[in-house]
Amino acid sequence: QVQLVESGGGLVQAGGSLRLSCAASGRTSSIFAMGWFRQAPGKEREFVAAIRWSIGSTDYVDSVKGRFTISRDDAKNTVYLQMDSLEPDDTAVYYCSARRTRGTDYFPARFTYDYDSWGQGTQVTVSS
Repeated sequence: QVQLVESGGGLVQAGGSLRLSCAASGRTSSIFAMGWFRQAPGKEREFVAAIRWSIGSTDYVDSVKGRFTISRDDAKNTVYLQMDSLEPDDTAVYYCSARRTRGTDYFPARFTYDYDSWGQGTQVTVSS
């Protein structure tokens, strides 16, 4: 089992930046990919970005391409989401997720059922 703890959320004005962090612990050697999802009030949880742990390939939803960057630090078992040029529509609770290695692995992985472990979430609020 992998445990995930997010940090770095907060309140920022439109156009500003935030960096989210997600520290993984437990069976981290089993991680195949990690992702960030977000959920705004009254909406379903949606995919934001993902990174394939071993080779670092990345995937983004179109709405954040060019503004958000996902990265990882192998030594710290931590994944980051650098968010620049933030917009009010980016306001949501952001969740970190991890997908363990399975018999059949694929990437990109953009659905919540693709992931096995979830963090508690961190609030990001962008004011206009």
